Amino acid sequence: MSTVALARPRPLSRERVVRGLWRTVLYVGIVAGTILFTFPFLWMIKSSVSPPAEVLLNPPRLLPSAIVWENYYLPFERQPFATFYVNTAFVTITGMMGVILSSSVVAFALARMRWPGRDKFFFVMISTLMLPAHVTLIPTYVGFAKGPELVGLTGQGGWLNTFIPLLAPEWTGSPFIIFLMRQYMMTIPLEMDDAARIDGCGWFQLFWRIIMPLSAPVMGVAAIYSFQYHWNAFERPLIYLNRIDLFTVPLGMAMLNGRYGTDFGGLMAMSTISLIPVMIVFFLAQRYFIQGVVVSGVKG
Repeated sequence: MSTVALARPRPLSRERVVRGLWRTVLYVGIVAGTILFTFPFLWMIKSSVSPPAEVLLNPPRLLPSAIVWENYYLPFERQPFATFYVNTAFVTITGMMGVILSSSVVAFALARMRWPGRDKFFFVMISTLMLPAHVTLIPTYVGFAKGPELVGLTGQGGWLNTFIPLLAPEWTGSPFIIFLMRQYMMTIPLEMDDAARIDGCGWFQLFWRIIMPLSAPVMGVAAIYSFQYHWNAFERPLIYLNRIDLFTVPLGMAMLNGRYGTDFGGLMAMSTISLIPVMIVFFLAQRYFIQGVVVSGVKG
């Protein structure tokens, strides 16, 4: 009679046990961190559908006792939030296009062209990032309010209560976006410029047909940063816009905070809705985000 020897289970080594424990600790830490960082977002959604008496309840309730959908449509009835979203979309899209186009041109000149004083100009431009925006707030306001009036472009008030103060600076480039694009464009081999020159490409064709398509990752990064900045901008619209029909979403949400009370349910609901476009843009451009940020800091 033949007997079949059963294979004994292989004993776990000390190294495998330690590796398994570390992996378990790592997964538990990731899950805990995810819950910690998403908790404010989940709390915002929960508060947007909670009855008004439960939003500030102490101790708080993890789940609302009833779903209140009125928080999502009552603000549209009390304030022109539809107009606010249209204004915000216009300012955001126009400003994002201006930042990307103007910054890409400057970054191309700093990364691919050779001209006297290039590095010094880049250093001066980067140094402006250390200048607080509040330092230039008053002269910028005076310039938009009095400048067009002095040269006869507009009447009294200049460009106040228009979108020009929000959009005109964006078409002159952003130092941070220029820095990212310049760093990325410097990683593209210069041999491609020589090949394009042999094929008869000029500077514009080299920029538009060669460098721009190859810079898609950093363009995605710039789009995310610019979209989020313009969509959530509060200070500049607050300073330059006084007419309600020109308000953006952040200013509209500030109107829900009244003198005698705050509509926390409506505020959370409008915050949830305003977050949707930012999330859509991020998920559409996320495959470029990490690649663009990492590669942009490789070469200086």
